[in-house]
Amino acid sequence: MSAQPGVPNAVRVDLGAIFVSLELSRSTWLVTSLSPGSGDKMSKRAVDGGDIAGLISLFEDLRKKALSRTGRLFPIVTIQEAGLDGFWIHRVLEANGFESHVVDAASIAASRRRRRAKTDKIDGEALVRALLAFKRGEPRVCAMVKAPSPDNEDRRRICRERKVLIAERVEHVNRIKGLLFAQGISGYEPLRKDRRKRLDGLVTGDGRQLPRHLKAQIDRELDRLELLLQHIAAVEQERDAMMSATKDAPHTAPGPAAVLSALKGIGSEFAAILWAEGFSRHFDNRRQVAAYAGLAPTPWQSGTIDREQGVSKAGNPRLRTTMIQLAWLWLRNQPHSALSRWFAQRVQSNGGRLKRSTIVALARKLLVALWKYAAFGILIEGAVMKSA
Repeated sequence: MSAQPGVPNAVRVDLGAIFVSLELSRSTWLVTSLSPGSGDKMSKRAVDGGDIAGLISLFEDLRKKALSRTGRLFPIVTIQEAGLDGFWIHRVLEANGFESHVVDAASIAASRRRRRAKTDKIDGEALVRALLAFKRGEPRVCAMVKAPSPDNEDRRRICRERKVLIAERVEHVNRIKGLLFAQGISGYEPLRKDRRKRLDGLVTGDGRQLPRHLKAQIDRELDRLELLLQHIAAVEQERDAMMSATKDAPHTAPGPAAVLSALKGIGSEFAAILWAEGFSRHFDNRRQVAAYAGLAPTPWQSGTIDREQGVSKAGNPRLRTTMIQLAWLWLRNQPHSALSRWFAQRVQSNGGRLKRSTIVALARKLLVALWKYAAFGILIEGAVMKSA
């Protein structure tokens, strides 16, 4: 029987595995599967959230059904979106012999013709189709996330925790200053060691002693601030211990943080972030390095139009922010390096304008140069090392 006119014939490729997507939530995991011998129909089953034993049992049921239909035993390939669940489910599946993939949900193409419908059923089927295309080898169909090892994942927490603590410290300092400013008092620094003594001697703008309840509130704020300072000191000690431990163990990372901190202008915190967030991973080339930080340029080309839209901002935001800050510090501490001279010439050629966009370009060049130095020992031209 011939196909109906106007209806394209589907090109079928025999499935060599059972393809499964996981839509994860706190209460329910929706399992969408496409098995050999089931045609184009996708099966949907629900498992209680966190029930790994139930999930594995469901996988075994899918294999038995495929075996009864085809007489063959097929492997199971799973896909899930990167999200709040982290990578523990991915690691459990791999430990039980299943092929598992974690995908960046934003990399999956979606229709722009109308307002997009969003349900777990639709998302589950879309994940299965993306997994099928990925396993067929279609280029750029989606971006799979490379799961870090548990050690690398845990190592990142030091710098990330310090950033959170610093933000909390700023909040407490600003709150104390704001309470005092409302009484006509300025110039008080809560981070000084004599903060308690100076607080007792403060007088309001109209000549009164600090009100009793206000002083008690500030005392409690100082209690929390001092606890934060202790936590920050403890985290920084852990960071320094981690950096010193890698000096004698270069095999643990392509570029130890201690090597980066030897450059003038790069302190312990910047070196630790560069190593933990970036250089502990493997990169094949400089383009991958820039893309991982979200500093790769984004072209816009159509017909005679050919311009840049700026950086993609699709990578690691912590690494990208650090590199922008480090680029400004590099100009101050390494003014005679080749990168600093390039920046000065570029800004001068633009009449002193476009400093902000040029500093982003410098951050990209600096990141690649630091990666080459950390991974291959190629010193940046004109860079100065710290004095002993």
